[in-house]
Amino acid sequence: MTGLSLSLVRGAVTSPFKRAGRPDAALPAGREVLPPRRIAPGPLAAYSRVCGFAESGPLPITYPHVLGFPAAMRLMTARDFPLPVLGLVHTWIEITAHRALHPTDELELTVYADGLTPHRRGTEVTMVTEARLAGQLVWESRSGYLSRHATVAAVSSPPPGPRSELPPPGPRGELPAVAEWRLPADLGRRYGAASGDRNPIHLHPVTARLFGFPRHIAHGMWTVARCLAETGTEAGRIRSVRADFKAPVPLPSTVTYATDGSAFQVRGGNRVHLTGSVTREG
Repeated sequence: MTGLSLSLVRGAVTSPFKRAGRPDAALPAGREVLPPRRIAPGPLAAYSRVCGFAESGPLPITYPHVLGFPAAMRLMTARDFPLPVLGLVHTWIEITAHRALHPTDELELTVYADGLTPHRRGTEVTMVTEARLAGQLVWESRSGYLSRHATVAAVSSPPPGPRSELPPPGPRGELPAVAEWRLPADLGRRYGAASGDRNPIHLHPVTARLFGFPRHIAHGMWTVARCLAETGTEAGRIRSVRADFKAPVPLPSTVTYATDGSAFQVRGGNRVHLTGSVTREG
């Protein structure tokens, strides 16, 4: 059994004993540091295929997140981590690449938790991943993960209006559609095999229903990676990304990718599932 599989088993065992939203909850101060090592070409090729990246050229800007994911899982499934890892929902991510990265780079990764934040639907934790070459910071990301539970605000006041409604037409409204994607029912299992992220909410309708989802949903990191891969050769010039996961993408489904060149969206019917923006070098 791999280290990541052991983390998932540990998460399944410990999650029922953790109660999110405790006022005295505190994050562990520990960090996971992964020493420099060569990137395995097989897993990278599998990831590139499922996300739509070219299988040659620069390292996809999202891939260091995948490399750091086993360390993040070890932190989030540890006994002293305050949130149950099963059912955590990825809500947003910010990525900054300080230079272009390549598959031959031997990255040293540091992963740690950097704060708990109340959320209208529960409690959100920020996880940080940093990549260094020869001691120099070359890539970093910050991600929000939501543990859903009842909150005082949710009980005492009506929830805000749906964030996933399409914005009104106009310069800041709906972005022009560029492509339509048909997402198969097994997408979550395929991405999970390539990335190691086998959260049950992504794998099968039965396991997703255990966590309050009527159907299993696409991984947020697959969705944002697929958006960046759609830019083709421009993907290698992207230096920063901000993406917000507005509404789950059910599987199977058909969605629309829209962009004006810097801002992007993924839409399905009258819902916006994801919004984001990129900056490029030069």
